[in-house]
Amino acid sequence: MIALLDGILSTFAAIMIAVLMVPLLLAAVRMVTGPGYADRFIALDMLTGIAVAIAALTMIVTGRREFLDVAFGIALIGFLATCSLSALIEKKKEDV
Repeated sequence: MIALLDGILSTFAAIMIAVLMVPLLLAAVRMVTGPGYADRFIALDMLTGIAVAIAALTMIVTGRREFLDVAFGIALIGFLATCSLSALIEKKKEDV
């Protein structure tokens, strides 16, 4: 019974990884072609969130816990990047 549930969960996680490729691509396009800096920073934040989800789903599919460390690292770097880039936007507003 547990093996059946594990197989279903792995299949569902693999399908979700494939589904998450669509918003990953759309966010990447928005980051490259965004009209302003704020749009690009939001797209970067969305990219990191999707990358964390993909790393967590990959952990489910492969059964290797190292992917959770990867997800944590991506989330930490994404948080720091969002904080620093938002400070940069605030500084640019003060200069103008």
